[in-house]
Amino acid sequence: MIKSMTGFGKTELELKNKKVIIEIKTLNSKQIDINTRMPLAIRTKELEVRSLLSAKLERGKIDFSINFEQTDESIDYTFNKEIAKKYYEEIRSLASEINQTESLNYLPIVLKMPDVLKPNKEDLDKDSWERIEKSIVDALIQVDEFRTQEGTHLQEDIVSRINGITGLLDEVGPFESERINQIKTRIHKKLKEMQQDLKVDQNRFEQELIYYLEKIDITEEKVRLNKHCDYFLESLETEGSLGKKLSFISQEIGREINTLGSKANDVNIQKIVIQMKDELEKIKEQLFNIL
Repeated sequence: MIKSMTGFGKTELELKNKKVIIEIKTLNSKQIDINTRMPLAIRTKELEVRSLLSAKLERGKIDFSINFEQTDESIDYTFNKEIAKKYYEEIRSLASEINQTESLNYLPIVLKMPDVLKPNKEDLDKDSWERIEKSIVDALIQVDEFRTQEGTHLQEDIVSRINGITGLLDEVGPFESERINQIKTRIHKKLKEMQQDLKVDQNRFEQELIYYLEKIDITEEKVRLNKHCDYFLESLETEGSLGKKLSFISQEIGREINTLGSKANDVNIQKIVIQMKDELEKIKEQLFNIL
């Protein structure tokens, strides 16, 4: 069963004086690419978090964030007077330069500026971190469920397109036998036109004709294409990360379709081959998002 690389998970929990919000978003990527945003109080846990994300998510572009929201209004703050004064003077100076003559109270503005009011750092105890870690795991479970659900939709589409390719391959048969007869007829006609000036060894001609027909025979390509498609469908039902494996199989399917097209020498078969290529390209587009 395949999984998509697109996923989302969000969990929340209450700690002393704060609400913790955890979000994980994942998108497709050839390798694992992790971007984290974490509060200073738990920045030392970043490597641990990255290791957990890598183990659970395996591949993809991963955006991970933890946000703390203060819930206790009595939190102790540090007021940086020096920075506040500097902001105040700069604002007054700007007001003077732009001829702002109204008497305004700049203090509320100053208090909202960065680093003027900062909550005093509160170390996170072991129990709080364990609760956060469990919440991260819960968010990862949500991401996995999201990926599985998206993977189901992808699988349905891919299976229908693989079946479309094998269905188109079945349509080649009637044109294939007709193609051989047309080639024989065309060669005999050309030889008759040239017969006055050319002596033809009948045995040698038959040998050359058989050799030529064998070169343009597409039986092996049809057999291999069917087998590759069967293997592709079998692989879809196995466990684990399948994106790269399915990409390799799709490359083999593409080779057989291309060879079939180059040997076809028939406009009707060429049309079928074009339809096969169209289905395969749509499959490859879907494979970019498979884990």
